[in-house]
Amino acid sequence: MLKFFSFGSGSCGNCYYIGTENDAILIDAGVGIRRFKRNIKEYGITTSIIRGLLITHDHADHIKASGLISTEYHIPVYATAAVHEGIKRNYQVKSKIADEYSKTIKAGEPFDVGSFHITPFSLPHDASENVGYLIEVDGKSFCIMTDVGAVTNNVHTYIQKSNYLVIEANYDREMLRQGRYPELLKQRIASGNGHLANIQTAEALAANFHEDLRQIWLCHLSEENNHPELARKTIDTHLRSFGIIAGTDFKLEVLRRKIPTGPFIIED
Repeated sequence: MLKFFSFGSGSCGNCYYIGTENDAILIDAGVGIRRFKRNIKEYGITTSIIRGLLITHDHADHIKASGLISTEYHIPVYATAAVHEGIKRNYQVKSKIADEYSKTIKAGEPFDVGSFHITPFSLPHDASENVGYLIEVDGKSFCIMTDVGAVTNNVHTYIQKSNYLVIEANYDREMLRQGRYPELLKQRIASGNGHLANIQTAEALAANFHEDLRQIWLCHLSEENNHPELARKTIDTHLRSFGIIAGTDFKLEVLRRKIPTGPFIIED
């Protein structure tokens, strides 16, 4: 049995937990340390089984509490060399990661943490470097892709490898176009190194859907340029046009921005 939580998903802070009864890992640590402590207490999470913290990239909403969590709970932090350097430079990371907990990984090179077999893979975003993670445990494959600027070959490949998938659906194109963001910010978001629009995510899922893809969670929704029901409807409607039915062929959930979503129990 796997258990999955989101403690926050969006520009206000990202942090995810996936665990078995004996081993667990965190993905990103962009929520505040007090919020993190409150969440693990509320959900009865045993921190001693957390074997590692995986970092996707070095933007503050993904790394802010990485040093604090690592030091307080003695958790190794896995990130690429470029991302580790970015964390050191980021002024919003008040407590840095101690050398003894710093573990360097490379995109495309699998590694093991506890019972988890993990493959990091490159994704486009305007950070020092950005990776997604395919996490394999107990015959199940769980994948996370967040802050994805464009649908690349890796996006296609790792959707095809996933049984359980967390994927970004950041903005609605029309809401972004008509919204109050400055033009330069709009261009950055919609660039190939920004974020995925709902329809881009929908098209990628439709192109790569397979019968072993059992559950999809939409993550990192924009507060200003998206809405949970709009994101869900866009993905649902597009996949339905290909005969792929949410609720029948797969489960579809939207992760909340500022409060926990879950737990999701994965037993099959």
